Parts: sequence; C-alpha cells; structure tokens
Amino acid sequence: MRRVTARVAVLASGGGTNLQALLDDPAVGPSVVLALSDRPDAGALERARAHSVEAMHLDPATFPDRAAFDRGVLEVLREREIDIVALAGFMRILGPELVGAFRGRMLNVHPALLPAFPGAQAVADALDWGVKVTGVTVHLVDEKVDHGPVVLQEAIEVQPDDDWNSLEARVHEVEHRLLPAAVRALAERRLVVEGRTVRVLQEATG
Repeated sequence: MRRVTARVAVLASGGGTNLQALLDDPAVGPSVVLALSDRPDAGALERARAHSVEAMHLDPATFPDRAAFDRGVLEVLREREIDIVALAGFMRILGPELVGAFRGRMLNVHPALLPAFPGAQAVADALDWGVKVTGVTVHLVDEKVDHGPVVLQEAIEVQPDDDWNSLEARVHEVEHRLLPAAVRALAERRLVVEGRTVRVLQEATG
C-alpha cells in the first residue's frame, strides 16, 4: 500500500480510538504528525506519544473566546505545515475562520447516517428513536455542525437487544475503517466534490 505523503493532524477530545485506527493504518499512520486535544487527560494524547507523534493540549480556558481558541489551533496547524485535519471525536464546534482555512481538507467522522442524528449523542439518539438502521458518516467539514458533503457512509443494523455499549462497539468498528479510508482518499486527491456530492475515485493499481 502506498504511503500518504500529506501531513495529517488529528483533533480529538476523548480516548482516541479513531486516532489509533489512523496510526495503525499502513498508508496514513506515518503521515500523522500531530494529535491536538482540548482536554489534558485525553487518551488520544497518550496514544500519540506511544507512537512518537507530537501530542499537544490546547486549553480553551486560556483563550478569551471561541474565535480566539480557533485562531490558536489554526496557528499550531500552520506552524506545522499541516495539509489535512481529521476530527476524531473532537467535542468543540469550530468557527468559520478555522474551517475556511482548511476547506476541502478537513474531515469529520460521525456515528450516524447524516443527516439523521447530528450532535454529540448520536448513538443514544438512534436507540431512543427505535430505528432499525444507523451507521457511520465521514464528511468534509463546513461551517454548520455535522453538515458538510458526505465522503463515505456505511449502514449498521440495530439489533433488538442492542444497548448503548453494544451498538457503539459496532459503530466504532466501522469508524475505524471509514476514517482512514477517507483520509487516504483525500490525501491521494481521489475526492471529486460537486456541490454536496462527493465521488471517491478508485485507488490506482500497479
């Protein structure tokens, strides 16, 4: 598998299982150069350190407002010459300046089939609604929450005896496949965006 040459930063607030999936991907992993979190105890930072990837905590409380925090993040990304940003469980809404700086180069993974169940409680919301099918979406980020053009989606059947733990476990399995695939496709310039429609070109062979 051909190695991705783009410089990738991952923003995460929690345990970092999606960061781990990126680090473990043979094409993407060597290109992950930064993990940034808004939480000092985020497991994602420990995972990054274990792979000798720069791990940075940027404390929102040290900035006067959300826009200033965004500018702080943007400065870090520019200093490290980041090409692609992957949001992997980053629990902060990003403003237009940061999103605009990485338009078409920022991906988010969401644990539902958008536009269904946006927001932070997607797995619980799917169970509460009693849906028979949920899934995972990887999309390009725009100025609205969980809104940008869909790059990849995969459906997951909700079992009658599912609870939050069992359903989330299957959601994670899909996230851990789709996010690296989307980052790889973006880095290899295989995404063709036409309005809200994204075509993913096949990997070159040979």
